[in-house]
Order: sequence, then C-alpha cells, then structure tokens
Amino acid sequence: MVFGWLLRKSGPQAIEKHAKRVADKNAQAPDRWDSIQAIESIMKDAKARGDKETVQTAVRALLARFTFYTDPTITDEEEKEYAFQVIVQAGPDAIDPIRSHMSRCESLVWPIKLLDRLLPREDVVSVLLETLNGMDTEYQRDPQKKLQLLQALEERRDGRIANQILRFLDDVNESVRFHAISTLLHQENVDEFKDQLLAHFVREESLRIKHTLLEHFSSRKWSLPSGLASALPPGWKLDPNGHPTKS
Repeated sequence: MVFGWLLRKSGPQAIEKHAKRVADKNAQAPDRWDSIQAIESIMKDAKARGDKETVQTAVRALLARFTFYTDPTITDEEEKEYAFQVIVQAGPDAIDPIRSHMSRCESLVWPIKLLDRLLPREDVVSVLLETLNGMDTEYQRDPQKKLQLLQALEERRDGRIANQILRFLDDVNESVRFHAISTLLHQENVDEFKDQLLAHFVREESLRIKHTLLEHFSSRKWSLPSGLASALPPGWKLDPNGHPTKS
C-alpha cells in the first residue's frame, strides 16, 4: 500500500497538475517555471529507477511549452530553453514523444532542435522525411510547418532527400516550391535530377524560382535545349554551348 502511494507521488499522475500549468499561456510565469522544475525533479527520479512511462509523460508535458508565445520575449525564451534542457536529459526516451508531437504541432523549430541534440544526423533526416511524407502538395492556409521541414532539410546532405521532395516542386504554394528547389539543389546527387529540374523550369511560373534554377544551371555548366530559349526570363540568354548566361 505504501508502494502504491509512492508511485502516485512520483509516477505519471504526479505530473498532471504541473502539465496543465506548463501548457497554460495565461498562467503566471513563476508558476509555470515552478512546474517545469517540478517535472524535471519527477523525471530525474523516474529515469534513475528506469520508469520509462513517467519519463515520457514528463517529456510530453514539457513539449507543450513550445506551442505558444508569452510576453516578455526574454521570459518566453528562458522558459523554453529550460524545458529544452530538461527534455535533453531524458535522452533516448524523449524520441517517441517528440516524433508524436511533431505530427500534431504547428511549429517544428524546437522539436527539430531537440532531435539534433538527441539523434545522429542521418536519424534526424529520417524523422524529418517521415513527417514530410504525411503532407501533400495541395492548398494549405498556413504551410509554415511544411516550410520549416524543407528549410531544415535544406541544411542537410543525404542521398534520400532529393527523391522524397521531388513532388513538392509542384506544390500549390510558391514558397514551398522555392524551398523544395533550394533543398534539391543543395544535395550532392542533384545531377541525377537534371531532367526533372529542366522539365520543372519549363512549367514554373515564379520568376524567383526560374532565376534560382538558371543560376544553378549556369554554375554547373548545364546545357539547355535550344528550344528553351523562349522560356528564359528577361536578363538571360543561351550561349553557343547552350549554357544559360546573364545578358
């Protein structure tokens, strides 16, 4: 009976009231801070005794702190940074809650930072691609989550990325297409996708994207078919070898 009481005081149930406060934008900052510290203490005890369930419950509670902003900004950043450091202490037990959180949350900035601290680079790419695979290329009122994934992939080099993002070259949103193109162009195996990029150049309507593609074609000395000369935007021409150059 005493053992059961101790579990209630130190197990997942002990986190409930603190989780509500951490997730409450309107709570007083000192109260939220106290709850973050209380969750940290509970999590440390749980980790020491190998209680994975409680550790993951603590991580889920802290992840909620990244879903809103408060004033003043410095307090908001301090709370989030502290929650970040506590989650990092959870180690591998934090990965599943983070992945689940990424499928539901609107902003991925902090979850991606956590993955970068907790996983090898190739495993982070796996999670990013897995999350991106759940998205389509149709209209979205707010495509920020998709953009954050593409921007994160843009900074990474991995042979799996190019194939996974090709479909976003035809996304409805111009910014999504731009970052999909930029991500693809940064990959070491981009030469394998020359034909797809040329085909996309013809059908692309965005001048920003066309200029980005032409800069890349020019720097890599890719020859364009002469028939594409009419598709060049103002300020560009094909030299005698079919390389795009600025006129």
